[in-house]
Amino acid sequence: MAEHRQLQQAALLDAARVLLAEGGREALNFGALAARAGLARSSVYEYFRSKSELVETLCAVDLPLWAAEIEAGMAASDGAAERIEAYVRGQVALATDPVHRALVAVAEFELDDAARARIRAAHTGLTAMVMRTLEELGHTRPAVAAALLQGVVEAAVRQIERVRETADATEIADASVRFALDGLTSGSTDSTTGTGASGVGGTAPAGTDCGSGSDGS
Repeated sequence: MAEHRQLQQAALLDAARVLLAEGGREALNFGALAARAGLARSSVYEYFRSKSELVETLCAVDLPLWAAEIEAGMAASDGAAERIEAYVRGQVALATDPVHRALVAVAEFELDDAARARIRAAHTGLTAMVMRTLEELGHTRPAVAAALLQGVVEAAVRQIERVRETADATEIADASVRFALDGLTSGSTDSTTGTGASGVGGTAPAGTDCGSGSDGS
């Protein structure tokens, strides 16, 4: 019985992903979900009491997997600069994933602060990896550097959301990597402010944060 329930819930999550990919956040509702999964609408409530619960479950299942992919890309890279590039490119790549984009969009409307906090807690490994990498690059205030890095990522994601051509998205990804690395690796570190001569103190993770308003987290 428990195995059947798990399989049915997984099937509903798969159906939700298809709806998000095909129609965005507006397409995700229990009527459409039931039809896609071949169930009565009332049956969906046996697994998810509300749309918010469905969205939080999707985030809890999918976002750690996306974060793990970025971690793996960073771990496979040689050198701190290469790991930062993998971090940026990994998050920017998610911006072109229709399921990820739609899930982040619907989570922004459906999840409360407590739910978002629970999801962010699953990203501690990625956060720690970015912080260690920034320390390797010589940043004395890696948290500030991380926040600025995330700003670069989120700006890139917003630009990608405005374009449709793959070539444009690739160009934006390349530019964001150059911009991030120039700020992170050039200039001397000011002992008072902890920022480089270029004014960039570093970069920060959280791109896979569900409901962050960007793609990446």
